[in-house]
Amino acid sequence: MSLSSSPSFSSSPSSPSPSSPLSSLPAIVTRLRGAGCVFAEDEAELIVSSARTPSDLTAMVDRRVAGLPLEHVLGWAEFCGIRMAVDPGVFVPRRRTEFLVAQAAGLVPEDRPLPVVIDLCCGSGALGAALAAAVGPLDLHSADIDPAAVRCARRNVADAGGRVYQGDLFTPLPATLRGRVDILLANVPYVPTEEVGLLPQEAREHEALVALDGGGDGLDVLRRVTAEATSWLAPGGHLLVETSERQAQDAVDTFTRGGLIPRVVTDDELYATVVIGTRPMPVHGPCSSVSHASKGGSTR
Repeated sequence: MSLSSSPSFSSSPSSPSPSSPLSSLPAIVTRLRGAGCVFAEDEAELIVSSARTPSDLTAMVDRRVAGLPLEHVLGWAEFCGIRMAVDPGVFVPRRRTEFLVAQAAGLVPEDRPLPVVIDLCCGSGALGAALAAAVGPLDLHSADIDPAAVRCARRNVADAGGRVYQGDLFTPLPATLRGRVDILLANVPYVPTEEVGLLPQEAREHEALVALDGGGDGLDVLRRVTAEATSWLAPGGHLLVETSERQAQDAVDTFTRGGLIPRVVTDDELYATVVIGTRPMPVHGPCSSVSHASKGGSTR
């Protein structure tokens, strides 16, 4: 399969620095184009501007021609206008997932000085870091089962004061967060197992399988997250997940069974589908709790 730019690749690269070996740019473009890179000119400028030495430049071009994702070659991906560190093997944040962050930003409560946010399956930590950059200070907690992702995420959320835990979904999180979470981001893997082999070569060969494979119908991890979400969310708190358009209704049904009030939002330009589930607010008042005795039953 030919190489193409990853979904998070920006086609508006920074200008190469004056000290960059610009004379090699045409040769680099030729090599990248020969390897099947669709945006060879833009990629070449990014690589040239990022290389620190001529030998570094050669090694970076060789890695890209060999099929390594551009973001892994550069060591960063642009996400929500921010350069996020992306180490080899770590899931590259996709451009369409910026829509999920935008939806979350609109739901962060404004009346709390430090809203509580959990970012599950955090990968590079890009979602939590971008949300903090968009809305201001957060009590941010991120988690991933992949050690490489955890190491990478810790660098990306450092400026936001975020904490990153290694483990399976909610397992490594502090129990003190239960019932207090305002925003639960869960960019879970949602590619059905049988379709993983159809992904672009860059993804299936250079990103962790655990970040891609969502099980038989692609919703295995989503179901696990939803099953526990209400015990972690504060009343009125929100769970946000990304799915494909064809999975959205099944995700809605899963949210409903999990005690969440679901809705689906989409962005046609980014080809993004996000399902949002809200934990209902408790009902208070004299009619919210009727004793068994008042209904004519025995008081014993």
